[in-house]
Amino acid sequence: MEKPTNPIRVMLVDDHTMVRRGLATFLMAFDDLELAGEAESGQQALELCTETNPDVILMDMMMPDMDGATATRALRQQHPQVQVIALTSFKELDLIQNALDAGAIGYMLKDVSADELAQAIRSVHAGRGALSPEIGQILVQAANHPPKPGHDLTPRERDVLVLMVEGLNNRQIAGQLNVSPSTVKSHVSNILTKFGVASRTEAVTLALRHGLVS
Repeated sequence: MEKPTNPIRVMLVDDHTMVRRGLATFLMAFDDLELAGEAESGQQALELCTETNPDVILMDMMMPDMDGATATRALRQQHPQVQVIALTSFKELDLIQNALDAGAIGYMLKDVSADELAQAIRSVHAGRGALSPEIGQILVQAANHPPKPGHDLTPRERDVLVLMVEGLNNRQIAGQLNVSPSTVKSHVSNILTKFGVASRTEAVTLALRHGLVS
């Protein structure tokens, strides 16, 4: 079979040499795909992207110095024509959402078959999303069962919330927790933001309604 005149150029970004080597070998099995370059970090990917001019980037999510989501966001800002597939072993919801929010158009697990990965590359090159079935199911479940309010509060914010429910003001809470009133004010502001409410009263009502404090 004659090689296409314009194969899809793929850059590999992963801090593990063996992973990159395996992916490079995988690309050789498909006539319409070719290796554009390899980077072992997000920062190196940014530097190489201009030189190698890839169409699609397979991006590891967990790398030292610059994680995959940060690198994806920077790459998409500098090279909006380049599509990114997150290729990782991790399937936690926050990592998936971070990658997609950063501009990745695909999220595939590393146990994907060669044919499935090749099809994902072709799909994102055409501007269509590509998700491993398991990732799609996780996103559907998250949409149908949104996280409970307060799931992202820090331990200290929970301490402050308990005292808010008891009716203490910022100065009284500061005395109880042995911190400054300005620190308490910052915690209260964070709680309101995370709850999506505008007042302490609304925050307390929400906390009681959802059983966030005993």
